[in-house]
Amino acid sequence: MLLAIDCGNTNTVFSIWDGENILCTLRASTEHQRTADQYFVWLSTLLNHHKLPLDINAVIISSTVPRVVFNLRVLADRYFNCRPLVVGKPECLLPKPPRVDEGTQVGPDRLVNAAGAYDRYGGDLIVVDFGTATTFDVVGADGAYEGGVIAPGVNLSLQALHEAAAALPHVDVTKPQKVIGTNTVSCMQSGVFWGYVGLVREICSRIKGEYERPMKVISTGGLAPLFGQGDAVYDMFDEFLTIHGLTVIHKYNEDQGNI
Repeated sequence: MLLAIDCGNTNTVFSIWDGENILCTLRASTEHQRTADQYFVWLSTLLNHHKLPLDINAVIISSTVPRVVFNLRVLADRYFNCRPLVVGKPECLLPKPPRVDEGTQVGPDRLVNAAGAYDRYGGDLIVVDFGTATTFDVVGADGAYEGGVIAPGVNLSLQALHEAAAALPHVDVTKPQKVIGTNTVSCMQSGVFWGYVGLVREICSRIKGEYERPMKVISTGGLAPLFGQGDAVYDMFDEFLTIHGLTVIHKYNEDQGNI
């Protein structure tokens, strides 16, 4: 079985893939201090709770936090007796190389999203990922990553607003009943919700305008369903897009004899 690990700035997701289905998905906060032994104890305990065998013989990692990768490599080597694939490293092959400026390092999460989205939906896509940052990734007709947009994440914006303005509280993100707020909390919720709906709609519109051809908009990330309530700003939501992309990249490397 394959252990697919998606390590973001806030959370790390561990998924077990049996070649056909995702059997289990587990989530932990991202902490670079966590050791390989601690990962194993946590993982084995939860897999036992889900009544799943610890029968892992392959590992693939996508990480936007470089300091975490070392201990995840040790986890794969020490407990699963395998050399993990790490997306973004030269030894990890991609189905299509990205078409970006020479010398540019593309975030591994964005490469993974492009691979997963193309496999499921074909080319000419915009992938909107609501993570610590809100990213827009353009997937070409042949599945190559062709660039995109990076904007502050929703929670990051709320945190900055709270910390920079002493009188403003920290609020939860939700869809307000009406645009005009009648108290501080509802005003902030309206600004964040409709502000990000407008952000997504406008950026996607401008990307389509530059490409001058129809493009599907695919969303992923924890807050994507919430913003999908805002006048259908994207075509579909895919909760496990990044994990699917990891399985696609792993299979490609397997087929190429790279594992």
